[in-house]
This record gives sequence, C-alpha cells and structure tokens, in this order.
Amino acid sequence: MSGMTVAILLGRKGSKGLPGKNVIPILNRPAMHYPILAAINSKYVDRIFVSSDDECVFGEAAKFNLELIRRPESLCSDDALFDDALAHAYFEVKKRLQETPKYVVALMCNAVTVDAELIDSAIELLEENPEADSAVTVSKFNMYSPLRARKINNGKYLMPFVSFDAFGDSAALSCDRDSQGDCFFADMSHSVIRSRCLEHLKEGLLPQRWMGQKILPVYNVAGCDIDEPWQVEMSIWWLKVKGFTEELTPYDA
Repeated sequence: MSGMTVAILLGRKGSKGLPGKNVIPILNRPAMHYPILAAINSKYVDRIFVSSDDECVFGEAAKFNLELIRRPESLCSDDALFDDALAHAYFEVKKRLQETPKYVVALMCNAVTVDAELIDSAIELLEENPEADSAVTVSKFNMYSPLRARKINNGKYLMPFVSFDAFGDSAALSCDRDSQGDCFFADMSHSVIRSRCLEHLKEGLLPQRWMGQKILPVYNVAGCDIDEPWQVEMSIWWLKVKGFTEELTPYDA
C-alpha cells in the first residue's frame, strides 16, 4: 500500500466522570495500552503519536517509545472539542513528517475496545472505496434508537426527544426496539480517516466532523470510550471475548 499511515492517540487530564480514565487499570494494564497495542500490531500503521497535556499519559507512552505532542492549554479545557485537538495534532504530525499522511488512525486513550484487526479492516475498506472519507467502528445499540429517546418537558413529563414525524408513517412505529431497523452508533473505538477530512474539518458531518461526509462502517460489538464506571465492566467483557487476559494478549501468540 502506498502512502503513510499514522496513528494519533488522544487523551487529556482532568476527567470529571471518571478521574484518571486514560490510565485506569483494566485487566492489569493501563487503559491506554490497548489502543497503543492495536496500533503497534496493525499491518499498516507506520508511526504513532500521542497528544496530551497529562504527564501520566506521556509516561505510559514513553514505555513504547511513542512520539509525543504536547497539547496547547486552549485545547485542554472541558469545553475543548475532540475534533479541534485532533486537527492540532494532525498538523503537528504533518509538520514533523514534512509530508501529508494518507491515513490517520484516530484513537482515544480511554477507548480500549479496539484491536489491530479493526484498524486493518478500516484501512482495507478505504483502499477498496477511494471515494469514502473515513471508516469508523460502529456498534449496534437498537435499545438506544432515536425512537426510544426521551427528554423531560417543563421539568416534569417525558416526551419524545425527536418528533415522531421524523420517522414517517406513525402506524409503523411500535415498542419493539427493532421496529425501525438497526441503529448504529459510532462507538469511538477508532476512526480511520483520509487527511483531507482534517484539512477541511468544517465540511464534515456533525457531531464528529473529522469523519468527513462519506463514512464507512467497521462493525464492532459493544464498543465504547470509557467515561463512566459502568463502561469499565463493558470494556473488560469485550477484551475477554477478544482473548485478552491479565497475563496475555492476542498479540503474544
């Protein structure tokens, strides 16, 4: 495959939902080791960079001799957006490489539900579909479809979050969680994107503008980024299904 593929791992300090989530021990390893191992064992990733403001993150990255990018203070607040932090890291990588990478694998320190196979599958999809902007992991969560979403009206009663008119014929709606077809969420385990998406970030679809407009799915099972304690157990289940233990990883064979 021609062209360079880089992985950029992002993780800032100061999490409110789960303090220290980037390095929380999961199966006897810091969380951020899992996306690092996925990138290291990918058939296609050439170089790996870590963008952070957290010395703990830099310390773990140094164990793998990864290349470090210190995130500016303006991108370290609770209001800072992931896409802006990713774009900052991308342009820093581009400057260091003195060339434009073909693919960028965007990873998160607190998203452990990723392996080398998922990364490689995404890159191969993009090779087969040159018109596509990105290939990202998605998980099927029909129980969280827009049909079932609610908000509280006047602080008292539940009402539809999205008007039922958006679903077309109301007679086709039911309490069956599968009634509207499968509902996929970008689970944030990884995004493999062409550089043009970051060069023209504002043209991408909300809410994840870095994915561009034409986004291919890479099917995952119950993937997530860890922001709440319950997601730790969900991630451990995923890792065990994939063959991770406290002593071994699938890459050790």
